[in-house]
Amino acid sequence: RELSEMDAEDELDLAEMEKLKKTERACLEMLKKYDFTEWELVEWSEQQAVFNFLYDSVTLTVVFGPQIDGEFFAAHPSRSIIRLDFESFLDEEQAPPSSCLVQKLIFQFIESRGSWQEKCPTLCYLPQALFDISLVVNRCKILGEELEFLQRWGAKFHLLETDIKQTEVKLLFSSSVAFAKFELTLALSRDYPSAVLPFRVQTHIGNIGEKEIAAVLSRVPAGHHYLQRIVISIHKNLLQGPR
Repeated sequence: RELSEMDAEDELDLAEMEKLKKTERACLEMLKKYDFTEWELVEWSEQQAVFNFLYDSVTLTVVFGPQIDGEFFAAHPSRSIIRLDFESFLDEEQAPPSSCLVQKLIFQFIESRGSWQEKCPTLCYLPQALFDISLVVNRCKILGEELEFLQRWGAKFHLLETDIKQTEVKLLFSSSVAFAKFELTLALSRDYPSAVLPFRVQTHIGNIGEKEIAAVLSRVPAGHHYLQRIVISIHKNLLQGPR
């Protein structure tokens, strides 16, 4: 008799697991409909869902509450959301400065939104939250790639040095042809690349200063690869010959 009870329990456990797997698959399909997946689902259980972003350096844990009567998500009764916890797993001691900057901007965005639980009280709101985070992660990831590009190929654009401190990027340009050497410091924020970048200029040699840089930057529209386009435009308009 004991054996048959254990068998029955095992069957119930298996049925429960199968049900959970079906729910997970259905929820995953629903989430993927948003078609912008900078996230990877690493866990979906009765208690919580866990998502990783940006090469597993940012984790979002969504803690579930009770089911909600009359509300459905992926053809299953929807659940309330008690908490959304964000955590960084970037080793700032070992990571390159560009990765630290990217991480800072992502968390700047996360903190700017206030209470995520208020914006995402039930499962039905989760796809939009994942979409919003993905959008920022994607922009910041591209920024990281731009910084790596400038650090590797900057010399082609008379860019001697790319220095990153906190959320500022300092670009040191030098051109013997234009008889110019100056530092351009750009202040980045979570809005990159959709907002114009505040900047400072320090002239070391020659007469390229704030006025000349402002004239060039005013012709570079914000948008995709903004930082890269700024560097290319400065090189093209100010560093090719005498001024």
